[in-house]
Amino acid sequence: MTTASSFRASRAIGAMFFSLLGGVWLVLGSNRAFGLNPPVLALVVVGALVLFGFAWRVFQRNKEALVEDAASPAKKKADRVFNIVNAGQWILILALGNVLVNVGRPEWVLAAAMFIIGLHFLPLAHVFAYPPHYVTGLALMTWAVGYSLVAPNGPANPVGCLGAGVILWASAAFGLTVKPFGRQVQTQINGNE
Repeated sequence: MTTASSFRASRAIGAMFFSLLGGVWLVLGSNRAFGLNPPVLALVVVGALVLFGFAWRVFQRNKEALVEDAASPAKKKADRVFNIVNAGQWILILALGNVLVNVGRPEWVLAAAMFIIGLHFLPLAHVFAYPPHYVTGLALMTWAVGYSLVAPNGPANPVGCLGAGVILWASAAFGLTVKPFGRQVQTQINGNE
């Protein structure tokens, strides 16, 4: 059964990934907007490392509970679904990216990847019983379509990558501050903590 501590450890793992992946999107966007600008690059790297550091601290304080939770059948099933969804995401990104390049539309590759990454959060929200993943997924999908249609230069506009980075960093920060919720977690908290 998921405890408050294992919930915090899981959210911290997600926040570590989101801090780094958000940083990658921000580096892509800033390089497209400003070229290779060392002060901007340094600012993004520092931001990613600070957010990663906070997540690491939360994880370290709660990792023992996550190890105990890892043996549960529900956790094993969730991890299996996560691996399948993640593999499917990358296969779809690579396949669609290849198609877009081959039909002469390479400017759409990043927007398509952003949309697919957002899409992959939807089943994970259900599998991990973490509704904020719906928000992250829908935000990335909406952003990918929205900026591509209205920004000057469409999907080639650097604001797309910048927005994706901000969405992921906001999701990381939220994941570090959200209190445990859900029936299993609340039952454990009310009964044992």
